[in-house]
Amino acid sequence: MKSLPLNQLYKACVLKDFPFKSTRQLEPLAEIVGQNRAQEAVRFALAMPHGGYNVYAVGRNGLGKRTMMLRYLEHHADSDHRSHDWCYVANFDEPRVPRVLKLPAGQGQALKQDMDRLMGRLMKVIPQTFDSDSFLERAEQLKSEYSKKQDDELEKIAAQARRKKVRLTVTTPGGYRLVAMNGDEPHTVESFEKLTDDQRARFEDAINRLEKKLRQALRKLAEWEQEYVDKQQALNEETLEGVAGHQLDELIHKYRDQPDVAAYLEAVRKDLSESLDIFLEDNDEQAAIAYASLDRKMPRRYQVNLLVNHRNTDVPVVVEDNPTYHNLFGYVENVTFKGTVFTDFSLIRPGSLHKANGGYLLMDAIKVLEQPFVWDGLKRALRSRAMHINSLEREVTLSGTVSLEPEPIPLDVKIVLFGDRETWMLLQEYDAEFAELFRVTADFENEMQRTPESQLLYSKFIASLVMEKKLLHCDQKAVARVIEHSARMAEHQDRLSLHAADIANLLRESDYWARQTGARMIRAAHVEQALASARHRSTRIRDQFYDSIRDGTTLVSTTGQRVGQVNALSVLSTGGFEFGLSNRITATCYYGDGDIIDIERDVKLGGNIHSKGIMILTSWLASHFARAEPMHLSASLTFEQNYGEVDGDSASLAELCALVSALSEIPVRQDLAITGSVNQFGEVQPIGGANEKIEGFFQTCRLMGAVATQGVILPHTNVQNLMLESDVLQAVRDGQFSIYAVKTAEEAISLLLDKPAGRPDGQGKYPRQTVFGAIQRRLEKMREQERHDHGSGHEKDPSLH
Repeated sequence: MKSLPLNQLYKACVLKDFPFKSTRQLEPLAEIVGQNRAQEAVRFALAMPHGGYNVYAVGRNGLGKRTMMLRYLEHHADSDHRSHDWCYVANFDEPRVPRVLKLPAGQGQALKQDMDRLMGRLMKVIPQTFDSDSFLERAEQLKSEYSKKQDDELEKIAAQARRKKVRLTVTTPGGYRLVAMNGDEPHTVESFEKLTDDQRARFEDAINRLEKKLRQALRKLAEWEQEYVDKQQALNEETLEGVAGHQLDELIHKYRDQPDVAAYLEAVRKDLSESLDIFLEDNDEQAAIAYASLDRKMPRRYQVNLLVNHRNTDVPVVVEDNPTYHNLFGYVENVTFKGTVFTDFSLIRPGSLHKANGGYLLMDAIKVLEQPFVWDGLKRALRSRAMHINSLEREVTLSGTVSLEPEPIPLDVKIVLFGDRETWMLLQEYDAEFAELFRVTADFENEMQRTPESQLLYSKFIASLVMEKKLLHCDQKAVARVIEHSARMAEHQDRLSLHAADIANLLRESDYWARQTGARMIRAAHVEQALASARHRSTRIRDQFYDSIRDGTTLVSTTGQRVGQVNALSVLSTGGFEFGLSNRITATCYYGDGDIIDIERDVKLGGNIHSKGIMILTSWLASHFARAEPMHLSASLTFEQNYGEVDGDSASLAELCALVSALSEIPVRQDLAITGSVNQFGEVQPIGGANEKIEGFFQTCRLMGAVATQGVILPHTNVQNLMLESDVLQAVRDGQFSIYAVKTAEEAISLLLDKPAGRPDGQGKYPRQTVFGAIQRRLEKMREQERHDHGSGHEKDPSLH
């Protein structure tokens, strides 16, 4: 069998497919390369006006999901969406329920500044106006009019009382007393007792009548006092209107297109006259609270809490990296004043949902699910299409702390969640609402087809990374080398990896090495150096395994022949770096009932897939050598020097060859290693990690001593996966290493045992000079012995054991 030619071991880029000298000549891509399916899903979801069409972006980390989404939104954000400013203001009728105002983008800041300016003016002008001579004169006139009427009325009662020898005295503010007089002095108890009955009766009668008149007079006084208060209030309102009215009218005219704002300004006009004390008194408490909450000293009652401020009309795109409950839904801050916790509407703070309202909110699904109460809160907001600001304390406790209940804000946002497939499947399975709220799945590809057209597109993708990361430009050969490495990452000659993060890291490291040498451009040698450096940083564990091979601790044979012993290949992974190792598989056989004992399975070191592979081998052997009569040979298989769990069926072809060698007693070539899976019909099936396995055995051969006949056997269907390292390619070019591709178990057996496997004739007999012929002769001899023993009753010949 011929070994594979060089062009099948590595698919190099054809430089004439690259019509440019460097990435400087390429136009960077606006989109992420190779994600047409995901892009179409995103376009559909974002264009859908109905609720529930939020996006779950599925794919491994590093595929550029977030970058693609941000770039797409930057270029294709729906112009029908309109961003708005949102403000909370005081609700003068119901202070616990602050009102929400919706304004066009940019006008929220204007309203806040207008109100700040207005209040700043009023803080100065109102005290001055109410302390002016004209106001004080009018107020004093009102007061003197009221006082005169009050005094006149009381004097009338007092005059009548004096004529009856009774005096009217003031006891407490608003309290009056009628006292019988004894000349100029009030009667004492003793002097009053000395009066005649007739005199006492006249005094009591006079006092009773005067009390009736006094009560009538006091009612008049109360009415006059209310009139005075009303007139004083009217004077205050008139004076206030003269100071603030025209300014409020200007604001109402300015915001006439916003009915809610105009209504709020009218409410401010009404409340100002009722809350004059705020402006007229030095309120230390107000100042202290303003200081505690980092606000300026101005009447908090009339502040505008600008919750969301958009400087322009662009559709908001918000990325929330830490989606805690407060960060997402907003919260109400508290300040401590004199040991008391205080809050008001000006301490309401926004969350990401508020900032993204009218646009798009991007989050990581795992982070959302990790935070307590966030997932339920998000679903509740999406269902109700409204944002309620509830304190988390009220969610988790039963305390009845007085807090605010701000008016909800209407929610109009598209949510994009980034996550892996496992999380997506769990949500689909266990959360019935998930499918209703996230109806669109953007499924990101891991790979794309490798064609001359796609390679050019990939080159533009590399150019966009270079521009975005501000790296040195790549020349033509450097781009080709990056694309070849991408094909190796994809483990396929005709595919390219779309793992943008890995490609970006390779370009960064290549840029570093280029700058170290003073180069003005990244060249292929710098890419090679970056790959070699990354490999060297990750190979400590691999080198320890190689040391154990070099010093003989790990038993490996790469020359000679041995019955029942095969070099299988496995792949080990150490935190992102994978490497291949040679594993010795041995098989022994003995007289029995045809069973194959899998030592790994019996000691519970074999996984389910490995055990399945062994059962398939048993089936293959029985179909070849026990169709008509039972096999009297049993066998045992094991991975030598293996002290951990074994799983997977990629060694089943090697195990089959070891069994066949043990059964036929024909030795196996130790200069060849083999990998592959096999089915019941002997067809060789593909495996993973083909490049790493070949390179692992190649390095093992170099450690043990290179021989020109050394090589690796792999499934024919894995040839398309080969993108081997340059040292392996050089050895193949020099005739020092060979790689063989097999389609059937018979081809692998012929190569490894250096003898034809054999084809049966019409009678089911295999030729004598073949491997299967040797097994068949041995089994027939044992069957004859079995028949002989049954006939004679003698014991079995121990030499056949």
